[in-house]
Amino acid sequence: MKRFRRLGAAAPLACALALAASPALSEVTRFEVLTRETAALGGREFGPRGQAEKITARATIALDPADPRNAVIADIDRAPRNAQGRVEAVTDVVILRPARPSGTLVLEVPNRGRKLLPGWAGGVIGTGGNRLEQPGDIGNGFLLEQGYTLVWAGWQLDTPEGANLLRLDVPVVPGITGPSREEFTFPDAATPQRVTLSYPAADRGSARITVRDRADLERATPAGLGLRFVEDGVVEIDRPAGAAPGALYEITYVARDPRLSGMGLAALRDVASFLRRETGASNPLAADGRSGITRAIGLGISQSGRALRDLLYFGMNEDEAGRIVFEGMMPIIPGARRSFTNARFAQPGRNPGPQYDRLFPVLQFPFTYPVTEDHLSGKRDGILLRCRLNNTCPRVIHMDSEFEFWGSQASLLVTDSRGQHIDMPPDVRLYLLSGAPHGNPADAVARPSPACAMPLNPIHGGPAIRALMVAMESWLRDGTEPPASRFPMRAQGTLVPPEQVYPAIPGLPYRGQHARAEWVEQAAPLPLARGHYPLFLPRAGLDGNTIAGIRLPLLEAPRATYVGWNAQTGAEGPQEICTQVGGVLPLTATRAEREAARDPRPSIEELYPTAEAYEAAVRAATERLMAERLLLPADAEAALREAREGKLARLSR
Repeated sequence: MKRFRRLGAAAPLACALALAASPALSEVTRFEVLTRETAALGGREFGPRGQAEKITARATIALDPADPRNAVIADIDRAPRNAQGRVEAVTDVVILRPARPSGTLVLEVPNRGRKLLPGWAGGVIGTGGNRLEQPGDIGNGFLLEQGYTLVWAGWQLDTPEGANLLRLDVPVVPGITGPSREEFTFPDAATPQRVTLSYPAADRGSARITVRDRADLERATPAGLGLRFVEDGVVEIDRPAGAAPGALYEITYVARDPRLSGMGLAALRDVASFLRRETGASNPLAADGRSGITRAIGLGISQSGRALRDLLYFGMNEDEAGRIVFEGMMPIIPGARRSFTNARFAQPGRNPGPQYDRLFPVLQFPFTYPVTEDHLSGKRDGILLRCRLNNTCPRVIHMDSEFEFWGSQASLLVTDSRGQHIDMPPDVRLYLLSGAPHGNPADAVARPSPACAMPLNPIHGGPAIRALMVAMESWLRDGTEPPASRFPMRAQGTLVPPEQVYPAIPGLPYRGQHARAEWVEQAAPLPLARGHYPLFLPRAGLDGNTIAGIRLPLLEAPRATYVGWNAQTGAEGPQEICTQVGGVLPLTATRAEREAARDPRPSIEELYPTAEAYEAAVRAATERLMAERLLLPADAEAALREAREGKLARLSR
């Protein structure tokens, strides 16, 4: 877990072209094109779509604090204003589009400043997808071959340092003080450790520090633990003798001068609206008075999927003129969580999970899309409540990995606060990527990890996200409904209490451990857990693989049990699973081996007596998935090729 320093917008590039937008049409008041490459990615061609153009820019947004669409932003009424009485922020923007686009704009909300979609949908390995300079940096070319106009805009005020990361610069709101809390962990035993706080301290004497080796243990203040200020926003931590690498250090203090973090959500809204609707010369996508964009999809992966759910929850799918911004939204692997963005002393980079950041306000009611009632707080709310009131709700395709049930409370998407089944509205589809961890590169294989009890799960979500992106575009373009939701449900018997998930499988280190769901009061100096919500987990079949969801060919024709969680080595706490990874447990090779181990799962020998039988099982799985529009033909061919080469199970290099 890393802590991040505050950064402003990217430094100006040479030969910047400054263009002014019309305030009457958009809250983007200035759009500066810094570079424009007409033959980007080394001049690579993308079939009939031609070459790609890449634009890097900075956009200035200026918000009227009195506008009800902006008044929802925390502390905007107290922020400094320009001469026109508006509150300004500046965001980095990157645009990539083919010469002959389809009319669909896809804005990916960056994850900690990074572009993840080229890796997820394009199969890019390494950092090339964030760079977007060389021919291979867009991977298999899927995104541009589909004709998408791809847009990224900075929204996160605590984006870390690094090349090609998109940043946001927002105003400081002076004169405000209040409680703030930090968590830090370090990979080694070096001491002291110098760290930067999220906000400067208003009262250094208010600062307190505790340590614990694991999040399930009690906070402690052992001899040798110390904290001292280098400056108001920088401290040094003295680590006690014998503290474990990875121990959790927690600091509470009275902070000052919050930044207007919620403006990041408005930046996403206004950049998307400007690029698709501004008709003047200030819009680099506009030609002959029009942008050519006829529909827009907002997409976010992990942290940015949580931020996308916040954008929808706070009513920011409506632009300053009352128009819908995104006709479609695709939150990918957010679970039932949102982000710590639109709040005083916000920390959008926080990622509450099994080990760290548990009590930060990310898992907050409402958890799901329709309106429900929280029996603990007495509130009645839903992610779609605000957009229902003004008819700006998008069509939603939400996809989670299996890890989200163990680490991100995903069952709260389909149950009320008491654990009873709820249905989704017709404009929402939910999909589970069965057996999968939080995320993997396209070339992942099972490998051991010292921190985890099982080899790491190798499933990559690329085939599923590609099929769902095509389904979303068809839904928006011609009204073709996507496949029905594929998600574990209480009413279908595929979502069960933790003790009912698996048959007794030897070698599976499962004790019912999973991240709990708590009703947390953000009190000072420490948050208080005042109640718990019931959680449920996906039911597995006799082979140990989850029954519900999108079951890619390696689950439909299994040679192993793939689970979206992994036990921590040597940990016994009820929530102590490895963060964001899954596990894999191969099937036994023969019936005799299976019977000797008393393993209820079928052996490979019994499932596939010959190599031809295995290939036939994979072929049947791909044909079924294609018929259900959950797998594209190119990905079906790749699965068959890997099956013939013995690589589909990804159990070894």
